[in-house]
Amino acid sequence: MSDFEEFQVTIPSDTAEGRAVQERIIGLLEAREYSMRDVFGVRLALEEALVNAIKHGNQMADDKVVKIECSVSTKHVRVVIEDEGEGFDISAVPDPTEDENLEKPGGRGIMLMRSFMTHVEYNDRGNILILEKRTDEPEEDDD
Repeated sequence: MSDFEEFQVTIPSDTAEGRAVQERIIGLLEAREYSMRDVFGVRLALEEALVNAIKHGNQMADDKVVKIECSVSTKHVRVVIEDEGEGFDISAVPDPTEDENLEKPGGRGIMLMRSFMTHVEYNDRGNILILEKRTDEPEEDDD
């Protein structure tokens, strides 16, 4: 197994196809012995991102696809997810931690992705998402 692997795949707007890609990426992380915590976080972020692209971005449209680019090394994973939807304004998504938004479903997925990934970035249009996780972040040291 090489230290670095990358692939590109285009899937239809189908959540089962999204799960298959998610599992492929998780398999690459497990093969490189990512911690259980990192695998868990990346799995959650990927699931949220792929479902958002398929359901919200492409509106489950049969004629639209989701493009996924993935690169994995022992210290870093980067996933770019692009849908064919209209996009959205990330600044217009309500903060799910604000009192008035606690009962509303919107925004939780983005918050989850930001909490588990090292870097989360949308393009200006809002139809391309970059997720990155680094495992070489320095640990807190009390010595």
